[in-house]
Amino acid sequence: MEARALIEMVEAGEPLLQQAVDAMRDYHQAQDCGAPAEEVERLLLAESLFQVVSDYQLRVIAMMRDKEMPPLH
Repeated sequence: MEARALIEMVEAGEPLLQQAVDAMRDYHQAQDCGAPAEEVERLLLAESLFQVVSDYQLRVIAMMRDKEMPPLH
């Protein structure tokens, strides 16, 4: 795969990664401060978002290194 294409793939995932990290932070803060169960449950989706973005980044890195793609969760 061309180096520029790989760079573009990684860069495309960066905003999502930042959103996922922010969402996880909000989730843990809500848990720590005793937020209502509904809010904590809503923020629990952050964990799924984080996993999806992490999987994407790992797959891009694996492609860059010509390695076998890691399995998706």
